[in-house]
Amino acid sequence: MELDKTCHNCGGDAFTEAMDYINLRPVDKKMAIGTEKVYTICLDCGEVVSIKVNDPKKLRD
Repeated sequence: MELDKTCHNCGGDAFTEAMDYINLRPVDKKMAIGTEKVYTICLDCGEVVSIKVNDPKKLRD
């Protein structure tokens, strides 16, 4: 995936998005399914330039 960004670490401009296999869930809801984390990663140096969640609604009450 190409983004209009520059890596602060190396100046690279090639990025991809990747997901973690462990979902993020509210601290007080241990049994919640939660939502996936999406990382934006520089393909030149491996720096993680952004982390976001797929569905923030799943983190609400």
